[in-house]
Amino acid sequence: MATAQVEERQLLKAMSWWDGFVVALANPGFLIAALGFSIGALGTTGAFVLWTVSVVIGGFQNNVYAELATMFPNKPGGISLYAHEAWRKYLTLVGPLATFGYWFAWSSVLAINGLVVGTLVQAEWFSDSTWAESAANFDINLAVAIGIGAIFLVWALNVFGARPAVWFGYVTGALLILPAFVLMFLPYLTGDWSSDNMQWNIGANGGLALAMTWLYFMGWSSYGFETVAAFAPEYHSPETDTPRALRASAAFSVGVYALLPLGLGGTLGTEAVAADVTGISFYTQAFDILVGSAMANVMIGCLVAGLVLSMNTATMDGSRALFGIAREGMTVKQLGVLNKNSVPARAMTLDAVLNIFLITYFSAVIEILAAGNLGYMLAHVFALSGFLLLRKDRPNWPRPIRLSAIWVPIAWMLIAINLAFILFGGFIYADEYGYGLDKTLVGVGVLAISLALYVFRHVVQDRTSLRLREETPTMPEGEAEPAAATPA
Repeated sequence: MATAQVEERQLLKAMSWWDGFVVALANPGFLIAALGFSIGALGTTGAFVLWTVSVVIGGFQNNVYAELATMFPNKPGGISLYAHEAWRKYLTLVGPLATFGYWFAWSSVLAINGLVVGTLVQAEWFSDSTWAESAANFDINLAVAIGIGAIFLVWALNVFGARPAVWFGYVTGALLILPAFVLMFLPYLTGDWSSDNMQWNIGANGGLALAMTWLYFMGWSSYGFETVAAFAPEYHSPETDTPRALRASAAFSVGVYALLPLGLGGTLGTEAVAADVTGISFYTQAFDILVGSAMANVMIGCLVAGLVLSMNTATMDGSRALFGIAREGMTVKQLGVLNKNSVPARAMTLDAVLNIFLITYFSAVIEILAAGNLGYMLAHVFALSGFLLLRKDRPNWPRPIRLSAIWVPIAWMLIAINLAFILFGGFIYADEYGYGLDKTLVGVGVLAISLALYVFRHVVQDRTSLRLREETPTMPEGEAEPAAATPA
């Protein structure tokens, strides 16, 4: 009897390591979204120091992820999938917690930067617009409407395949670099940078507790260049392209996250930034000072394009994370499907719908950030601990990049640091120095939903028993353990 076989669609190998690096050019957009609020709380010098500390931590973590990426070059979804692979031998529930929390944080970038885009456009070109409508705790105004339009734009670009999204990244990435470099370097050439504008307000506003709270928030942004690992199966040569993209994006981001707060802070000063209730519009003032009002229009246009790149990156990363966890059996199977262009369109559509809800329900970008940050920071804790577990459980697993032994205690230190940020920033001091324990509890709710979907997938869809531990291989499929050395 003849049988017909339907070939399962796979992600296409359509990207180079340079394409991955270009996707990570979106990271300064995440800094732009949160910088104003951090300066208001910490002062210009305080913000500069803590952003630099945070991005250096992210750089160390990225080096750890380079080893994990070469161990699992065909797993889409990035660091959360590495965490699942390491932890499922001990507790399968870690997988859905890490992956769903990671996805929700990356997905919410659409709402965050969509609102930033709308606020900048309104402040620069439609400052007289005051219309607003509200119903059942949902709000819409011009800034929100523009943000929703940007969400639809990146959704449309991505459902047609990886290459259009990557080429869009090249164009908008180049546009973002221009205003970023203006803020980083031009103040020193024009004489607008002044040391008098640099204030250290951490001690006066809360000391160590305030710093821990803000380092918790900053991780959402300054750790984000790990995104390039999510595209591992789509690189031409995953074993070499993934670590190259990880390390290149880390080097670029460390420079930007240190120099942009310093340049902008020394130009405007703490009071000017803190006076902006939107936490966004002050960028128009900075560009007016540095390049004049006419060129400021150009800079804002470039900045908006770069922020849309950040949204494009979030769509690419978040949808692949959701696709990856569905393929691994950690959420409903309907999300583990590719469209005819070999991209996870269903996951992208869910991202778009979720973010239209977020952008109309929350009143400020920092509130959306706070809601998604818990799962993202936990994903890093699980991935870093996964590095340690894989070193113990799979010592002979092929590692094209194998870090030296010193990275084991470094990983332990990074885990402890991030757990401290979560405990103090997300819970203990969330009401006093953060944006409310209720936002953290939204993150707890998201993680609870992830467990419910995991149970539904196994018990209802797959009709299997729920297992808290799984057997894991010690070598990739088809490869044998290396033979023990024969005594002389």
